Amino acid sequence: MASREEMSVSFGAAASAYQSGRPDYPREAVDWMLEPVREHGRSPRVADVGAGTGKLTRTIVEAGAEVVAIDPDADMLASLREHVHGVPTFVGTAERMPLPEASVDAVLLGQAWHWVDVAAASAEVGRVLRAGGVLGLVWNIRDESDPWVARLTAAMHGSHAEELLAGDGPQVAAPFEGLVERRWTWTRTLTRTALLDMVASRSYIITATEAERAEILASVGDLFDERRRTEGGTAADGAATISLPYLTRAYRGIRG
Repeated sequence: MASREEMSVSFGAAASAYQSGRPDYPREAVDWMLEPVREHGRSPRVADVGAGTGKLTRTIVEAGAEVVAIDPDADMLASLREHVHGVPTFVGTAERMPLPEASVDAVLLGQAWHWVDVAAASAEVGRVLRAGGVLGLVWNIRDESDPWVARLTAAMHGSHAEELLAGDGPQVAAPFEGLVERRWTWTRTLTRTALLDMVASRSYIITATEAERAEILASVGDLFDERRRTEGGTAADGAATISLPYLTRAYRGIRG
């Protein structure tokens, strides 16, 4: 099995699958994370850290904020520039951002805080945030209250994010004293290709052996067929679809 560090920087090898398979973020979650800085009456300047292919970046732009995107993987940032135009991109991490002190109103991380060194990342976020700025953390996770979704997770294997959220949740360090949380439930419609891409874009699958990857994807394909027989959904182009319930969990903390 690959190390945690190897998994954390593996996503560029599957940038296309990540863009195709990963869900977007609900606008309500982004609006909630940015709510405290909007009280200042100006359009917020936001750093999207661990931006990947721009899934969260796009929603931040739609929310009317000015965005800079930061990711450790240049391949992921290249994909982001293809899908979200006009956003400056920088190679960097939550522990080391190429930004001046007190230069942004919010730092948001989508599907990323579980990879960071909490003390170092919290200190660095505090450095680049203005006083009263927001650290926002958000994850899309599958809603395993649906028994079929629980079986899907078993076939895919769990993730570091799911382990963190099933436990005590995300932690922060100085200059943040704690986090508050909000949740949203929603349903995504996927084709077989999108479901397989969602699975193939996960670090555990990217770093698995070819045989392990093929076995997992075959199992997920069988689960798609089972769900399809029950639901009978069809996309506008005629492709078979299924529904996948999601739970979005967002957290925010304020820099003093």
